[in-house]
Amino acid sequence: MKSSTPQSPREIWPPAPVLRGLRMAVVEHPLMFRTPAMTSRDTLTEKPTWYLVAEDADGRIGVGECSLILGLSPETADMATAALQGVAASGCLDAMAVPASCPAVRFAVETAAWDLHNGGRGVVAESAFSQGERDIDINGLVWMGAKDNMLRQFESLVERGFTTLKCKVGALDWEAEWSMLQHVRSVCPSHAFTLRVDANGAFSSLGMEGAKQRLEALASLDIHSIEQPLIPEDRDGLAELCEANILPIALDESLIGVHALTDRMRLLDHIRPQHLVLKPSLVGGLDSATVWSRLAEQRGIGWWVTSALESNVGLNAIAQWVAVQPALDPSSSPLPQGLGTGGLFTNNIPGSLAVQGGTLRTVSQAPRDEARWRDALKGAVRHEPGCGCGVNHDAS
Repeated sequence: MKSSTPQSPREIWPPAPVLRGLRMAVVEHPLMFRTPAMTSRDTLTEKPTWYLVAEDADGRIGVGECSLILGLSPETADMATAALQGVAASGCLDAMAVPASCPAVRFAVETAAWDLHNGGRGVVAESAFSQGERDIDINGLVWMGAKDNMLRQFESLVERGFTTLKCKVGALDWEAEWSMLQHVRSVCPSHAFTLRVDANGAFSSLGMEGAKQRLEALASLDIHSIEQPLIPEDRDGLAELCEANILPIALDESLIGVHALTDRMRLLDHIRPQHLVLKPSLVGGLDSATVWSRLAEQRGIGWWVTSALESNVGLNAIAQWVAVQPALDPSSSPLPQGLGTGGLFTNNIPGSLAVQGGTLRTVSQAPRDEARWRDALKGAVRHEPGCGCGVNHDAS
């Protein structure tokens, strides 16, 4: 089966193919965190996750992941389950038929379609990265915790070869966070290490002057950028901070739920951020993330990609998409991606990715183990024109 995914880095990422006449199943597989993951919003111990499995008439299988961060993802677990079951019952992979209110479901449909379209090999986009010939630079992530715990995480990341380090701020006592960041910068000088921070909107509680004072303190440590200092609803406040240009600001949660092209343009033109952080599972999939990236580039806004804590299935799809983005080519972009989350779970799906020396790489070209996916398809019915299920499979 010939792929229509971009073969040249200059090509625009196309919409996912629409595939019909499939046998499909939904596999529920909650991901369990090795260590509770604390943010300024919540502490995560498990992550609702489903896999959409589709088989074509030639027996090839495509798999897409739907994984939620409850309280942040637009979908509830019930919404995701119902939407996925509806897709499976239709026997059709059509990402644009999934409501925009279910971005993680759309991501699952889209990536399952690309996987199947490319031969059912776990390949969303062919590139030097998917073939194991090129790495993707990534940042190391420090989760919130006690100061000593966070310092140990920083130390571990440095020992493992990371030169871009990111940590969450805003949930702990500021004096403790400030002391920790000062120490980290003293042992990780700015000429050798890049530091990013993510507030998840926590600075909104400080008021505008308080938020500016925090940004000034962080800027004194030569911090690269701060993600989402204020809550998404405070667009005027975010615009004021971006205009003040105390510290480069990256929008993250502000992008969630903004679907119409004109609304996206208004958001960017009003706030005028320095960067965007794109999480495909939260913004509507790879196609939707591509639209955000092009709007950013048209306005001189930088961008990078972060996983929404997917398993290896979703992470692999996102990384392969990143690898064919011309703006993120390592020869022209110094921005490491946020794709080092595969080791967070005790029950991750086996995959071909590994983190080595601050980079993500494909370390195996061996065929994936499909036993779990084929087991899930047992008893599933292939849907095609004339099958009598009540779904119109003849639509073009």
